[in-house]
Amino acid sequence: MRKYVIMGVQGSGKGTQARLLAADLDLVHINVGDIFRWNVQNHTKIGAQVRRAVERGHLVEDDLVERVVRERLANHDWNYGFVVDGFPRNARQAEFFLESYDLDGVIYLDLPDEEVVRRVLARRLCSRCGLDYNLIASRPRHAGVCDVCGGALVGRADDNPEALAVRLREYHGKTRPVLEIFQRKEYVAAVDARQPVPAVQADIRGRLRLPPVGAAPVVTPSR
Repeated sequence: MRKYVIMGVQGSGKGTQARLLAADLDLVHINVGDIFRWNVQNHTKIGAQVRRAVERGHLVEDDLVERVVRERLANHDWNYGFVVDGFPRNARQAEFFLESYDLDGVIYLDLPDEEVVRRVLARRLCSRCGLDYNLIASRPRHAGVCDVCGGALVGRADDNPEALAVRLREYHGKTRPVLEIFQRKEYVAAVDARQPVPAVQADIRGRLRLPPVGAAPVVTPSR
């Protein structure tokens, strides 16, 4: 069983890299952002709290993030392991994670702020099926239209320069110290996230001593 945390600022490609890793190693990908988006789209109480935070340009409250992750991990549907992105977000959550789970590694995707701004402002989301696009790295075949369902592509409500500046300040002030805790207690694989997606994935696997894509060995599930 393998258990990983993937860290990095918005736009660093956490979700993309986590999905690649999870698909090839048969891990469960636990994406806090996806969980929140589902709640927003389905008008739940959690979704209402998330929407208010997004409209203010702030990160979602730490207590809510922690509750959602605890509930998701409590499902125990990750027989071969998991990769979590979007959590932990503060020192207390990091300590909880280290006490609760024996991690195999922490992946840190390093990306300068100026590149974050460039990437985030190019993000688009299908208004119908929720599929992510990026006008720099993963453009749709037809401008403004989802390749899968034909829905209209829109910018995210919080993807604007003002809201992004707030999130970057919060990230550096709250989330980066989490990395220092992991560096003291866990193996942290720092990877340059400015590279193309395949190169980033190859670096991650090399740093974690994992087999190349498509060559993953059989892993015995937990009992």
